[in-house]
This record gives sequence, C-alpha cells and structure tokens, in this order.
Amino acid sequence: MFIKLPLLLTVVFSLTLSSIQAAELDDIEKMLSRRVIDDKLSLEEVQVFTERQVPPMPDVQSIEEWEKHANRMRRETLAKVVFRGEAAKWRDASYGVKWVGTISGGPEYTIKKLLFEAAPGMWIPALMYEPKNLTGKVPVVLNVNGHDRPNGKAAAYKQIRCINQAKRGMIALNVEWVGMGQLNTPGFVHYKMNQLNLCGTSGLAPFYLSMSRGLDILLNHPHADKNRVAVAGLSGGGWQTIFISALDERVTLSDPVAGYSSFKTRARFLTDLGDSEQTPCDMATVTDYAQLTAMRAPRPTLLTFNAKDNCCFASGHALAPLLEAARPIFKLYGKQDSLSSHVNTDPGTHNFDRDNREALYRMFGAHFYPNDAKFYPEEIDCKGELKSIADLHIELPKTNQDFHSLALTLAKDLPREKNIPTEKAALQDWKKSQRTALKQIVRARDYTVSKAEKSGEEFNGKTSATFWQLKIGNDWTVPATELVNKKSGGKRGTVILLADSGRKSVSRETADLLGKGYRVVAVDPFYFGESKIASRDFLFALMVSTVGDRPLGLQASQVSAVATWLKDKRGFGSVTVKSIGKRSSLYGLVAAGLNPAAIETIEMTGSLKSLRDVIALDRAANTTPEMLCFGLLEQFDIPQLKALAKTVQEK
Repeated sequence: MFIKLPLLLTVVFSLTLSSIQAAELDDIEKMLSRRVIDDKLSLEEVQVFTERQVPPMPDVQSIEEWEKHANRMRRETLAKVVFRGEAAKWRDASYGVKWVGTISGGPEYTIKKLLFEAAPGMWIPALMYEPKNLTGKVPVVLNVNGHDRPNGKAAAYKQIRCINQAKRGMIALNVEWVGMGQLNTPGFVHYKMNQLNLCGTSGLAPFYLSMSRGLDILLNHPHADKNRVAVAGLSGGGWQTIFISALDERVTLSDPVAGYSSFKTRARFLTDLGDSEQTPCDMATVTDYAQLTAMRAPRPTLLTFNAKDNCCFASGHALAPLLEAARPIFKLYGKQDSLSSHVNTDPGTHNFDRDNREALYRMFGAHFYPNDAKFYPEEIDCKGELKSIADLHIELPKTNQDFHSLALTLAKDLPREKNIPTEKAALQDWKKSQRTALKQIVRARDYTVSKAEKSGEEFNGKTSATFWQLKIGNDWTVPATELVNKKSGGKRGTVILLADSGRKSVSRETADLLGKGYRVVAVDPFYFGESKIASRDFLFALMVSTVGDRPLGLQASQVSAVATWLKDKRGFGSVTVKSIGKRSSLYGLVAAGLNPAAIETIEMTGSLKSLRDVIALDRAANTTPEMLCFGLLEQFDIPQLKALAKTVQEK
C-alpha cells in the first residue's frame, strides 16, 4: 500500500502526541493518588474532636445542686433537640387514637389493637395486653422494640414479655417502632429523619412523640397506677427506654437492655455508634447518656447488658461509665438500691431472652409488688399463646405519613425568605446578615492553616507536584496535592480542586487546568477522598453534629482556610474553587459564600439546582450527611447561596 509521506508523518505525530498525553495523564493520576496522610489519621482526629466536646457529669454535692442541672438538661434537651421547628406544633397539637379491634390472648388477658398519631398523619400501630377482670389500680408498662425489621411488634421475645406482664396483672402496651414490622417501609428508614432536619424541624420528634403518646394511652386507662409506670426494651428499644425514662418523669421504673452507652464510650468503641435518632443533632451540646442515666435518680432503674454482645454495647465497656456517673446521684437521694445492673452471660449475646426478662420481673417484684408474697420472678411459659404476624396485623391508612413525606411537605415553602435584594446598598446589607446566618447554621469555624508541612515532591518532564499535610486549626490534617506546569509556572491563577470521588479522580480536570496555565491544589476535606474515615464514617458524621458542629461546616471551613493560606501566606492572589459533583459543589459554594475575600470564583460541575432536590432524591444521612445540615433549607436554597459568592460559574 502506498501512503504519501506527509500523511504518514501526520499519523505518526498524532500517535506520538496521544501517547505522550496518555503518559502525562497517567503521571498526574499517580501524583493525585499518592497517599499524603496516615490511613488511620482521619479516624483518630474525629475521635478526639468529638470525644473532647461531650459534656462531663457536673460536680454536685447536694440534691438541690443536682436537680438544678438535671432540670436544665431535661428542659434544654426537649427544647433544643427534640421539639425544634414544626415539631413544637406537633407536640402541642391534638392527636388521634383509634381502637380497631380485640383478639383473644391467653386465659388471663385480651389483646386490643389500636392506632395513634405520633406526628400529623403518622399513625403507629400498637397492641394493648389487658388483664381480664381488672380492679383497682395496676402497673402499666410501655414495651418498645429494637431493630427487628421483619417481625417488629410480633417478635417472640417481645410477645413473651408482654404476656408475662399481663399474666401478672399489669397492662402492657406493645408499640411498633418506626422502620420495623408494619412500618418497615423506605420512608421510615431512620437515616431519613435527617430530611426533616434539613427543613429546620427535628427528625427526632416522631420517635419521642411515639413513646410519650404511648405513655399517655397507658395512663389514660382507668386502672392505670401513675406511681407504677415502667418502660423496657432491647437495643434500639433500650435507647428508647433510657431516652423517654430520663426526660419524662412519669416513668417510675426503667429497664434499658443493651441499648446505649456514653458518647465518650462511643467515640472509642465503634460498635456503639448509633443511628440518627440515637445520635441526634446537638444533643451532646446539652447532655450525654451518662447524665441521662443519672437523671433517673431516685427512680428504680435496671441497666441490663450482655457480656458477649455481638452487636453493640457490650457490658465490658458500656456499663461501668454509666454506673460511675449515676451511683453518686442515687446516693445523694439515699436510694442506692434503686439503681441496679444485670449482666447476661447465657447466651451473653445481643438478647432480651429469659434470663434478662426474669431480671426485669425481679425488678417489678422489688419495686411494684414489694409486699406481695405471691409475686414470683420466674417466667410463665406462654409459647403456646404467641401470635403470628398476621394475627397481630393492624390496618394502616393508605397514605400514612413517614419521614420522607413529612419532609417533602415542609420543603415546599422553604426557604422562608426567598427574595434577594437587587438594589446595591440593600444587597450588601443582605449579604452581610446572611453570611452571619449561614456561618451559624453550618457552624463554620474560623480556621486557618496553622501548619503546612511538605510530605514529599515529585517531578516529571512537565509537571511538578508538592504533597502537603495542612494542619487546619488544632483539629484536622487535610491532604493536598499541589501541581504546577513548569513552563507556565501557574501564572494564570490558582485553582482549588474538589470532587465527590476525591482528588485521585480528577486527573483529566487537573491536566486540562495545567495545560491552560493554572496552578492546581487538589484537596480532600473532611469525609472525602483520603480524608474519608476508614470505619463507620457516616456514624462519625452524626457524632460531629451531635457535639454541635456540622460536617458541611467543617468541609467549608477547611476549604476556606486553604484558600486564605494560598492567597495570603503563599501570595498567589485570589483563588478559584472548582468542584465536581453535587456534594463537593455544596460545600464549595458555602465556602465561597463565607469567604469571598479569598475565593474569587466558584466553578461547579453537576451542582444541585435546589436543596429541595436532596429530599426529592430521597437522600439519607448514611450517604450524604453534609447535605442534610440542620436548618439549611429553612434559611437558604442554592440561589441564595450563590448570591453570597463573589462569582459563580456552572457547567
């Protein structure tokens, strides 16, 4: 075959150029992928950061001193954590209760089916085990459940507990937990309660209202003894038990089973890190689970844990700090015997089986039936009386509300103030006030790069790379890779490059920017890329929020600090932030809005059009925790955030 020489040279030149470009791209990718910080550092730093902010037990010497603290913690937890935003209206609104039928139980009791509203239109199914031939006042027990998705309220160990209570003459209420059993639907996934948080309304409120209204129903029974009111549950039910028992003083006896530990314990024992409701936004700015345990004093309290727990809250690490906090307070009241503990060794795994149930029955005997010689703690065999899931089914409304549907409704009218001034002076005043508001909402910190340490350098034919460990304040170490084309020297400007998939994913974007003469600083802020926490990362994002910070605020503050360092310390002038992906675009935009002095331009690829899309796309805290920042949508949407930035470009 005959080919003209000029054409052959063109083909050879093109192939050579393509090969060179591929080689350069490969080099850049290797530079961006090079590890800069130790793989355990992100975990260690977030452990220290969260642990040190957990409030300690107050040092008190009298009942009066303690009750001052306890009343404050109880009041502030309810006001500042549970009933924020629209949840305060839910608390004060009337709610529905529907009795929908009765089925036979054993010879001593019947089972009444009911529904009640935890939040407007959010109906909770429940079963009341009612002894026959009731006379006088009798104890009542709220039985809450943990993460048993297929069985929910029909779980055998829970039925046995309720039946045994009824056979002893107690009124037992078996409440379905959201996300379990009949409520095991996508909209009730616990991490979606944070969609309500984004709207400025506490996603914790439906959990709490379900429990408190369950108590209402029990105490409205004509035979209920208000002086003998108990709550008990396993795992997530253990969390429910301590939470309602500490905050609602109607609960006179409490038995949380393998359901919680101190936030300080959780920071170190990763098995204990809890779901969204167990690590609610801002709770640890007010109190800790150690204090909640002490707040039970002087009321009877049994702490039940398992020695070989294969899930969480093993007795060996979870129990001692709680007893250490609570015992001195019970002693102040002279009620040391009202606080007891039980450690199950057979089977010792995550359970509320017979040994643990009999510990509860003994507690009933000691405190509800102290002079009753006929009361016995041994479990009454009732396996033949257990019902099937179908037997215990309760028809729910076809349009039962859940976390997602409530959030969609709330989001329709947000943000509350959409207008952006157009007149120059008014716009400047608006920006000033809105930056102050944004800083508070995302809990941005005034971070600086306190130390910039080179961890290495690399050179190839065209590109030099410097690998930085940037100490942000005294809290975080952020990895960054700085790349410069030797020929251009980065004279065209400096770009901070951010990406949802981390800096190692942006080799093509980096090559393009280098080719145009820019200096590129590819950064992995909190929770992203190399800064991703190695184990249970999103649960630590929840921990960050419970101690009063926000993942979104940390990310934006870190990017802002890097921009100021590049502008002022390195002398590179104003900086452009280029973000790739919805998540990086959000925290990059917040950084640009908070620090227009250093960030000249924010260029976003694939950004959100509206924060309402976070809810419409059904995002959850286990996948995009920073996007569900408490109250952000209540005050801001993407257009308002853009208006705070100096220059915005989108692709």
